[in-house]
Formats: sequence, C-alpha cells, structure tokens
Amino acid sequence: MGRQYGDQQRQDDGPALAVPRHVACVMDGNGRWAQRRSLPRTAGHRAAESTVIDIIEAARAAGVEWLSLYAFSTENWNRPGTEVDYLMRLVRRVVRKHAPLLLARGIRCRFLGAADPRIPRELAQDFDDLTTLTAGNLGMTLTVAFDHGGRRDIVEAARSLIRNEIPADDVTERLFADHLPFPDTPDVDLVIRTSGEQRISNFMLWQVAYAEWVFPEAHWPDFRAPDFLACLHAYRHRDRRFGGVPPQTNGDPS
Repeated sequence: MGRQYGDQQRQDDGPALAVPRHVACVMDGNGRWAQRRSLPRTAGHRAAESTVIDIIEAARAAGVEWLSLYAFSTENWNRPGTEVDYLMRLVRRVVRKHAPLLLARGIRCRFLGAADPRIPRELAQDFDDLTTLTAGNLGMTLTVAFDHGGRRDIVEAARSLIRNEIPADDVTERLFADHLPFPDTPDVDLVIRTSGEQRISNFMLWQVAYAEWVFPEAHWPDFRAPDFLACLHAYRHRDRRFGGVPPQTNGDPS
C-alpha cells in the first residue's frame, strides 16, 4: 500500500509521482487569523469551514487519492472549555451540512481517533453515520483526524501486538503497521502545515516518517485551492530518496 520500511525505498514506483498519493494537512492558524481581525478565536474556526471544502474539492480534482485533515488533537482538550464546546458544535454542523456533497463526490470518509468519552454522543454518532454512508464510495479517501494523537496510535498498536501474544522476534515494521488504526492507509507523501509553524504536533507519527513537508505562511482560513496546488507543485520538484542516494552518484559520497 505504498509504505516504506526503514531505509528500504519503493522499488516499483520509480521517481516521485507528479501528484502525491496521500496528502495530509495540519490546519493551523485559525485563532491567529481571528486575533489579527480583533475577532474571537471561534470566528477563525468558523471561517475555516470554507477552506476545508475548497481543499477537499481541489485535492479530488488534482487526483489525490488520500487526503487527511488534522481537525482536533488529543492535546486540544487542554484548550478552554468554551472553545472546545464550540468546536464540537461546529464540527457536528459541518459534518451534517456537507455529508450530501461528500457522498455525491464519491469520497469515502472516516475518522481517525474519536475515542474520547468527552466527545458528545451525538457527534460520535454523526461520525459513524457519515462513515457508513460513504463506505461504498470508490473515489478519494478523506480521513479526518479528530481526537487524534500519533503517540497514542503507536501505543495502541503495541498493546494490540501484546494482546495477540505475538513473539517479540516476529514483530516487523510491516506487522506493527498492520496493528495501527486503518492499516490500509498508505504512508503520507506530503504534509502541508499552514500559518508558517514548523512542528509535527503528534500528527500521524508513523505515517509521516518519509513525508515531504511544506509550510505556507497563510493561516488556514486564508488557504485556498491555488495555494494547495502550489504545494503540490513544490512536491513535484522534491527529490525523494528514502534514505538512499541518486542513482547517478553511484554511491560516491562526494
């Protein structure tokens, strides 16, 4: 499914494709967008909705097969309760509002994380309903990372291996990956983090091991399809070696 293990690079893919198969976005800068306009932080989250739909449409049109969006991290529970409550209501409205569009576009939707009991029952049900509604779609797969933490996923995979009594010497990177949530997800090719911040922030730690990163300065509410396409263009010019060297160097360290 396109995973790389250690320094072993893909033998069948050749050079990086013109369009990355799996793009992940860290949707950063909503609060700062609002503060620059003397608005409450919640206004930034509300403004982010149009960007989400714009990027989903742009990714699908560009031929991206997998799109992952970082919507809410395990650490985001530490934000003020009023902001968290607002986000829960907003996400529920967005999910219900755009479900028909996602279904019509042939997009398969699923939610990475979404395990904390603090998630309102109604929102968790909306997640399940959208997952079921779009399960048969054969177009782009949209993964929304909500209540997600990369470290937690790795810990849960380790626990799964232990529960299945798999001998330590039998554990390989491939087997370990099979115990992560959604093991069919290919490794991330390109991560886009808006607002100029340059951190991983506990996002899909296993899957981004060999990803290319782009850090556009625009805050997420100002990020649009042309900006997304510019990131894809930047990716096309990256030299992805997966720990190796270009063939023309023939191993010459100079």
